[in-house]
Amino acid sequence: MAINKQPIAKKCRSFDVSPAVMGYGNKKSTRNPGGTRRKKVSEYGAQLKEKQKVKFVYGILEKQFHKYYLKAANMKGITGDNMLQLLELRLDNVVYRLGLAKTRRMARQVVVHGHIRVNGQKVDIPSYSVKVGDVITLRQRSTEMEMFKALREGTSIVTPKWLTFDAPNLTGTVNALPAREDIDLQLQENMIVEFYSR
Repeated sequence: MAINKQPIAKKCRSFDVSPAVMGYGNKKSTRNPGGTRRKKVSEYGAQLKEKQKVKFVYGILEKQFHKYYLKAANMKGITGDNMLQLLELRLDNVVYRLGLAKTRRMARQVVVHGHIRVNGQKVDIPSYSVKVGDVITLRQRSTEMEMFKALREGTSIVTPKWLTFDAPNLTGTVNALPAREDIDLQLQENMIVEFYSR
């Protein structure tokens, strides 16, 4: 299994992504402050940057990302919106969105270590795609861990409207498919579609 070891703060700076979007509140990069950058970017360069930004945010590599694009292209509707919807429905992203992990990388680890149950069944594959009506819970033993106890004690978690989270029971439910306006990432997904359509 490939491991993403990209430095968070440096990549956030290069993609103009707030570290808060990644789940890191105060992370900053001090490398090359105010450094000179090329002003003019080619159309190909802009498309490539948008693609790399989405891959970085969701923590996936090229081969898997291209599969998501091909799947989205075969679905009804707008390809860019379909692709973002597929990425949002990944189990590691849903665990992050529910607040069961502080970052997507941490959510991936929580899933791989077997803490998550989907409809009562153990799922340890981060790329598992959840469906509307799925109930995400923690393994019984995991509910006693310190990191999850804090959630039960009333930490305010802002979940997107397509999810609901029951803090006392540490249970999340997928109520609907995520719409484009529910995704807080600033990007032009049509440029990714153009990149792959070349």
